Amino acid sequence: MYGHLQILALDGEVRLCHLGCSLIVTLTSCEVFAAGFQIMVRKGVCCCCAALRPRYKRLVDNIFPEDPKDGLVKADMEKLTFYAVSAPEKLDRIGAYLAERLSRDIVRHRYGHVLIATEALDQLLMACHSQSIKPFVESFLHMVAKLLESGEPKLQVLGTNSFVKFANIEEDTPSYHRRYDFFVSQFSAMCHSYHEDPEVQTEIRIAGIRGIQGVVRKTVNDELQATIWEPQHMDKIVPSMLFNMKKSEDVSSRTCLASSLGGEKEEDPSVLAENCFRELLGRATYGNMNHAVRPVFAHLDQHRLWDPNEFAVSCFKIIMYSIQVQYSHHVIQEILGHLDARKRDFPRVRAGIIQALLQAVAVAAKGSIGPTVLEVFNTLLKHLRFSVDFELSDRRSSVNSISFSANAKDNDERIVQNAIIQTIGFFGSNLPDYQRSEIMMFIMGKVPVLGATLPTLETSQLSDLGTRRFQIMLLRSLLMVTSGYSARTISAALPAPFLDPLLSPSLMDDCELRQLVLEVLHNIIDRHDNRAKLRGIRIIPDVSDLKIKRDKISKQDGSFMKKCGQQLYRHVYLGCKEEDNVQKNFELLYTTLALITIELASEEVVIDLIRVAIALQDVAILNEDNLPMFHRCSVMAVVAAYLNFLSQMIAVPAFCQHISKVIETRTLEAPYFLPETIFREKCSLPKSLEKEETNLFFLTNQMAESLGGSGYCVERLLVPYVPLVTALFRSGKKPHKRRRKSKDEDRLSRRRSLVDTLSIQVDLVPGCNLQEKVSSTEEITFETLKKAIDSNGLEEQEKEKRRLVIEKFQKAPFEEIAAQCETKANLLHERLTQILERTVRPPPSPSGTAAITAGHVHYRSIPVYEMKFPDLCVY
Repeated sequence: MYGHLQILALDGEVRLCHLGCSLIVTLTSCEVFAAGFQIMVRKGVCCCCAALRPRYKRLVDNIFPEDPKDGLVKADMEKLTFYAVSAPEKLDRIGAYLAERLSRDIVRHRYGHVLIATEALDQLLMACHSQSIKPFVESFLHMVAKLLESGEPKLQVLGTNSFVKFANIEEDTPSYHRRYDFFVSQFSAMCHSYHEDPEVQTEIRIAGIRGIQGVVRKTVNDELQATIWEPQHMDKIVPSMLFNMKKSEDVSSRTCLASSLGGEKEEDPSVLAENCFRELLGRATYGNMNHAVRPVFAHLDQHRLWDPNEFAVSCFKIIMYSIQVQYSHHVIQEILGHLDARKRDFPRVRAGIIQALLQAVAVAAKGSIGPTVLEVFNTLLKHLRFSVDFELSDRRSSVNSISFSANAKDNDERIVQNAIIQTIGFFGSNLPDYQRSEIMMFIMGKVPVLGATLPTLETSQLSDLGTRRFQIMLLRSLLMVTSGYSARTISAALPAPFLDPLLSPSLMDDCELRQLVLEVLHNIIDRHDNRAKLRGIRIIPDVSDLKIKRDKISKQDGSFMKKCGQQLYRHVYLGCKEEDNVQKNFELLYTTLALITIELASEEVVIDLIRVAIALQDVAILNEDNLPMFHRCSVMAVVAAYLNFLSQMIAVPAFCQHISKVIETRTLEAPYFLPETIFREKCSLPKSLEKEETNLFFLTNQMAESLGGSGYCVERLLVPYVPLVTALFRSGKKPHKRRRKSKDEDRLSRRRSLVDTLSIQVDLVPGCNLQEKVSSTEEITFETLKKAIDSNGLEEQEKEKRRLVIEKFQKAPFEEIAAQCETKANLLHERLTQILERTVRPPPSPSGTAAITAGHVHYRSIPVYEMKFPDLCVY
């Protein structure tokens, strides 16, 4: 009797008596027990029939109180836990029964019982040992899945917490059949929750992020669970993290918020998502690094986060600092590949990608960057060429119409170009010196020449304007790469394959190109950081106040100046004669001479530098090139500033006295010959320069006398300086400014033939054939034989002849030597041409030989059987 209900079972009849009423039902014995059990269960009653049920079910039923608000019955829970630990083979049944009750309670919205069942499962999970947990896991995960599918925020959070507890348990043996595809999808959906209540929305998103973090921790270290790195999973996990990281629009504000919250960082979805993203990337290996990075590009493209690109840049900073150092080059390769894929996109998008690459390179350059060094520079230079091409094509399309959009796009392309140059410079400046020299050669090899084709770059042929623009961009990149570069020897920093193409733009008709070339030279030559002390052309009263740093000239540097010094002198000399020079050009030329003096000046180099300075002074005085008066005075100012600096560096008193006297005279009588005056905004220029005013000029004779007393070899100082051609421009270069340089270039080209044939001594007379030479041969007589036998006399004659030749080359004027050698060279070339014309003939052709008559070409056919072939060709 319980609750006014009485059950009487007699001979197959069941009589139910309740409140004085009776009902007789004929049932079988099994039906009696089932009906009674259901009634008692609904009433929460355990009668004698409960003893017939399995023990694990009775233990599970006992943990549920009559009122769910009372919570889990702890005493019965301890009994259930002890039973599960004692009989681990029953764990799968206990879990299945709990999951069954939980599913039924979720459907009936009995959330109190759901909480009790979840708590019981969690306690059983934590109490069981790792080796016995596997039979229980399937029921547990089924329970978690039911909670996540419920749609109730509280139940979803509850299921997530249970899964996180499960993820923190380390299992001894891997699972061969367990998959987490459903949990990845469900947690990713929770990360994108848009619940009406903001607090509930934040709670669901935090739960989703923690769930993904649990999946990663559970699967990433299990070799049999490599499917988590497959693209279909990474395409859900990575965008979910980035979506929550982006919710804080400003990354800096998110950082400030996290720091202000202190211990509540985990409550911020963006901070939690960032930590999860870092953990995911930190666990990535060589084979799956690309799968984790590619979804980042897809997310940034889809949500248009490259412009503005603050979030994209912060993402790649996180990526580069989170992954293992040896995998950095994988990320760089992915960025370069994405840049190639978006090469036709808007300029600001490309600029955003390049700036992200800059941040990746900034981190990778400090560690291992693998084999991608040249690939990075090659791709960046290729896109620099693309940007220049796009800029010029847009400009040409808007020539006939005023288009604001075209101008805006032009400016955007400049942003792209500056970003590329900045990336190249930053990457190059962080490389070791041996790699940086290779990159310098690589960039210099990409510098185009007007009229030349560039097969290495896959783009259309640029016009002259495009080539000039690309030259400037490459030289700016080279300038940033060479910044801070310090080589032990100048010969290693300026090898001939690098120096020749570098100096070739220094004579082009573009002042900006010449400025960049000189600045690159300054970065390479200046090994003691003296350039900042020489900034600005001026008359320095006391050079010792600058505290110039310098070392003794090494043998390698001395040999470099003997081999390549004439190239540097020539380009400084001709650079001063350019008509489009501005003040910055003259300042850089002065700095070039000063740095050569500091780093490379031996006694011979000092003499050569003085010769160059005197030659520049003669250029301004004689004015054979018809330079404007401002340029003539500027050249005089450069010479004055440099000789003042040189005189104090070599510290020869008589030489210093002469230089100081001339400068003082100019200060009083001709201030426009000094840099402090000529480079002012308003400076009165003279109408002409009088050659007779010798007191205003630096005199070669007085300088030679002053230096001769100090041990300098001043004989070469009396020989006027003439620039030598030491290297030709690369093929395809168009000649520049033939209007002024024709005289110099013709003389210098003749000098090249002199250098090539200087050691050849051939006595040839023009117009003399072989018979004449035989007839003019001296007859053999007794006296001739006697002279031939007298060897001592011949040796003395040879010595005397050598002495005369050496003395001639030492003391004779340079022009005389050049003229004599040029005559011999021309004769040699003529003889060689005659010999080649007679000996080198084309082979016979069946088409016959060509004959020109009356301006028309006629061919005389030769039969094959009449041709004469070599014996080796006939068998």
